[in-house]
Amino acid sequence: MAEVINMPRLSDTMEEGTVAKWLKQVGDKIEEGDILAEIETDKATMEFESFHEGTLLHIGIEEGDGAPVDSLLAIIGEKGEDISGLLNGSATTEDTDSGSEAADSAPEQAATADAGATETTSEIPEGVEVVKMPRLSDTMEEGTVAAWLKSVGDTIEEGDILAEIETDKATMEFESFYSGTLLYIGIKEGESSPVDAVLAVIGPEGTDVDAVLNAKPAAEKAEAAPVAKDEVAQEQPAAAETTVNNTANGQRIFASPLAKRIASDKGIDLSQVTGTGDHGRIVKKDVENYKPSAQTAPVAETATTAPATAAAALAPINLPVGEEGSEEVKNSQMRKTIAKRLAESKFTAPHYYLMIEVDMDNAMASRVQINSLPETKVSFNDMVVKAAAMALKKHPQVNTTWNGDTTRYNHHIHVGVAVAVEDGLMVPVLKFTDQMSLTQIGASVKDLAGKARNKKLAPAEMEGSTFTVSNLGMFGIVEFTSIINQPNSAILSVGAIVQKPVVKNGEIVVGNTMTVSLACDHRTVDGATGASFLQTLRAYLENPVTMLA
Repeated sequence: MAEVINMPRLSDTMEEGTVAKWLKQVGDKIEEGDILAEIETDKATMEFESFHEGTLLHIGIEEGDGAPVDSLLAIIGEKGEDISGLLNGSATTEDTDSGSEAADSAPEQAATADAGATETTSEIPEGVEVVKMPRLSDTMEEGTVAAWLKSVGDTIEEGDILAEIETDKATMEFESFYSGTLLYIGIKEGESSPVDAVLAVIGPEGTDVDAVLNAKPAAEKAEAAPVAKDEVAQEQPAAAETTVNNTANGQRIFASPLAKRIASDKGIDLSQVTGTGDHGRIVKKDVENYKPSAQTAPVAETATTAPATAAAALAPINLPVGEEGSEEVKNSQMRKTIAKRLAESKFTAPHYYLMIEVDMDNAMASRVQINSLPETKVSFNDMVVKAAAMALKKHPQVNTTWNGDTTRYNHHIHVGVAVAVEDGLMVPVLKFTDQMSLTQIGASVKDLAGKARNKKLAPAEMEGSTFTVSNLGMFGIVEFTSIINQPNSAILSVGAIVQKPVVKNGEIVVGNTMTVSLACDHRTVDGATGASFLQTLRAYLENPVTMLA
């Protein structure tokens, strides 16, 4: 059966919400806990999750549109289900109910208005906030305070977590949107109360809480004694003026976190912005609609008559102003496959890392001699690949694969060489690397890397690796670690060759060193085994002649 999801009340003062972004579309499969949309309240932009499973059949509020709390937000049900009755019925029911309620309540409203004209009640003092039980889900009717994280008398800052509230679907943290002293707790731990019941009172220390609880809210007084439209029009400018003056006199500025962030990004002084939210709170639209020219003119005029030092003090800081932007780029199949396999490797194989420094002086000299031969070109990476293959012959435990109940020892050595391409990373494989010469390795790597960048690699050329080498030295990276390329048990990360002072024969001289790190799967390769492999690898690189035998 289809479920109607209404705009939730995500804060205690929220009257309407704006759908900042839909993360699901009509026709999408919805699981319980999926994030449906990002909803912007008067205080923050929050993720709204689904508490139902099914197919998203209808979206009632488009991106960027706002609607009151309890408005139709979406409908979730079975694919192909007829929801016309829900769409038509809701509108008809609302119209009928509102009309009948208006007719039935007319005499009562008149009586209330008369009573309001004669009744005098106290108002909630300025700076005191009555926090009510929020509606934290679309179906929430009452909430239970699972735990209070603050006590009466504690100092509260905006953003502090007041309590953990249990709804009909989840237990959620409830944060304060006000600063002050926690004067009163209306619902004890373990107790339940309907939405909008008094949860707490926050205000200046020493406030008469009984007077606050017995005071009639301003909204109720407005309903009891309606004011003529022309009177409202006359009162509004005065209220706006009071808000600006209060903030200008150094009192606390009430603004939503989102409004503060936008104001900070745009370099807007919030004391010059008139708030249209609850109790004069500055919300997002107030900052976005702010026109600085009219507000700053008096300041500029005053500055001209003040001394130069005062003018400098009043001058606003010129902060950069720009427009935030982003774009959604669809992930390629290659990128999604890489992400999936690396995540599986990282979260299933218990990685640990070993590092060692290699003296590359002899390797550099040997490379010069090798490359002096006609039609011969060998890179340092080729030398590392050859040394790794030979070291694997002496340490077969590193050349293994974990299979759960068994460990596969590979008697052949196929070294994969990581190659960066436009869409991610590819690993062409050199088959029987230990039997290849340095020049054969160099030619094969060049050929396979070219195919990888041109997307011409055959599947067979990327399969079967037993060990992997990743080199970022050509990018100036001195040292790094890699994620194991499963089903391998280890991957070697090769850094850049750097010149630095080293000690040789008791003297400090300039040396050329290279740092390599080995990431190992602890299920198959123990620490001592990995360390022995790196010692053998270093011996080959520091004595290249041994690789030519």
